[in-house]
Amino acid sequence: MLKSIHMALAMLSVTGFVIRAGWAYVAPDLLARRWVRVSPHIVDTLLLALGVLLALQLPDGILQPWLVAKMLGLLGYIGFGVLTLRGQGWTRGVGLCGALICAVYIFAVAFTRNALVFTSA
Repeated sequence: MLKSIHMALAMLSVTGFVIRAGWAYVAPDLLARRWVRVSPHIVDTLLLALGVLLALQLPDGILQPWLVAKMLGLLGYIGFGVLTLRGQGWTRGVGLCGALICAVYIFAVAFTRNALVFTSA
């Protein structure tokens, strides 16, 4: 059940990011609303807390290569997300593409438990 909630929160987090990224282009004034600024932090905090809980339940501990890869992907996702929501012009587009690539990588690693998910090996 925790895994299902974690997955649902991950989808909600990415969906919310995509919506906010769209607003950054077409209606940036919406980003200033209090609920828009607060709700992602609530979702992401719950997502991270459940992720840590699930990781601590793993038989081999939290330093498995695929889990480390997910954490590094998360750092990239956060960095590119900042570029998307705070950047202007082409940096916003680079941030959006980078964040979405990181999100796809994180999901792929999570489902395969393979850090090198896109290699042919």
